[in-house]
Amino acid sequence: MKTFTLPGTDITVPNIVLGLMRIAKKSDDEIRALVREARDSGIDFFDHADVYGDDLYECERRFAEAMRLTPSERDGITIQTKAGIVKEGPYFDFSYEHIVESVDGSLAALGTDRIDILLLHRPDALVEPEEVARAFDDLEASGKVLHFGVSNHTPRQIDLLRKYVRQPIVANQLQLSITHEPIIAQGLAANMAGEPQSATLDGGGIVDYCRLNDITIQAWSPFQAGFFNGVFLGSPEYPELNRAIDRMAAAHQVPPMAIATAWITRHPAHMQVVLGTTTPRRVAEAAQGSDLELTRAEWYELFRTSGHLVP
Repeated sequence: MKTFTLPGTDITVPNIVLGLMRIAKKSDDEIRALVREARDSGIDFFDHADVYGDDLYECERRFAEAMRLTPSERDGITIQTKAGIVKEGPYFDFSYEHIVESVDGSLAALGTDRIDILLLHRPDALVEPEEVARAFDDLEASGKVLHFGVSNHTPRQIDLLRKYVRQPIVANQLQLSITHEPIIAQGLAANMAGEPQSATLDGGGIVDYCRLNDITIQAWSPFQAGFFNGVFLGSPEYPELNRAIDRMAAAHQVPPMAIATAWITRHPAHMQVVLGTTTPRRVAEAAQGSDLELTRAEWYELFRTSGHLVP
């Protein structure tokens, strides 16, 4: 498993993360088996959110109930969680009160005294960055949160926060897969008038912005074809792409899922891939892509066969 020091922190992290948004209805044994496979594969970074599950804090609570971590076991993993989504509505709330209340709820549910990384969960159009800064300061001063980041934020939204927030923004969790790649694809056709791929939807080059500012991109839904509308692996809608993936998988002697993972980890931005599966076997298969460095020719072939333009 390839690891690196997460910029802005002293945490050594793997380039693959296990997301736990779907464990609410899993048994203790199933959760333990999933986490055990992740640990055996070198994944010691676990991604949560207060809203994961049918009830608030449900997935965080189920993780704690199943794992019953000792202090030394807790010290051996990185726990990341998120705050800012209010399910009733739904709407977003980056107020001081909501952020602090959410962290307290997550700490109680997880049975821990600290969150290693807290992300703001999607942008809040009504954000008052001074309130976010006050919340971050108090959470850091109390030792409840060690580091801070965002998810699905544009460059300008991050700049607005950074005008007031003094802590480094260490991560930005963004949707990215071979077939859902506007944050990469638009840069290759940036000045091609009339080409849909050239449209800038993120406020101007979020990948390059994160690289320039030492913000680690965490790629969520790495196998989804689009926005939660099914996976591309094995899909009849992507025959050329899957032929290329299968051929590369055979050549590298890895499962197809490892090739899909490696397409993201090959990028020089040093991204982390956030797995959402609850199947231990798939965790192990995806993890095989951690150290697999695709050639430029292979990377661009997957990009082209997914339906994107290389001018």
